[in-house]
Amino acid sequence: MRIPLLSLFLQGIPEQTAVLTLALVIARIPLKWNRILLIGIFLAFCAYVVRLFPILFGIHTILLLCVHFIILTWITKGDAGLSFIASSSSFLVLVIFEFSCMSLFMYIYRFTTENLFDDLAIRIAVGEPQVLLLFISAFLLNKYITRVARTYN
Repeated sequence: MRIPLLSLFLQGIPEQTAVLTLALVIARIPLKWNRILLIGIFLAFCAYVVRLFPILFGIHTILLLCVHFIILTWITKGDAGLSFIASSSSFLVLVIFEFSCMSLFMYIYRFTTENLFDDLAIRIAVGEPQVLLLFISAFLLNKYITRVARTYN
């Protein structure tokens, strides 16, 4: 499924940046925003390129999860277990938020799946709350981890 360029910039880059931010917090890697944004842009373009290929829907998510895992392993200097947990968890949270937001918007506004795929503005609008929820989750989890770390030190 091809992604329109507007959707890439308004939804793809923020979403991948938010997923990466949550994964970094889960992996307890310090947040360096210039690096996070660059990697988020890279991941969004990876998703864009993968979706150009005629593969089954959902395979792009698995491939992107693998790319996230590789990047986190590189950032954590080789802790594959932690990288796997962080990347898998952040994608699981994305799927939960995506499903919840889509279901809620479809129920409230009476959208159909056809509306979501055919209308770019609706697709972007429905995608923004999940991005916001991912960033809020990352921020709150980071705050909690920092507080717990200060308590035990």
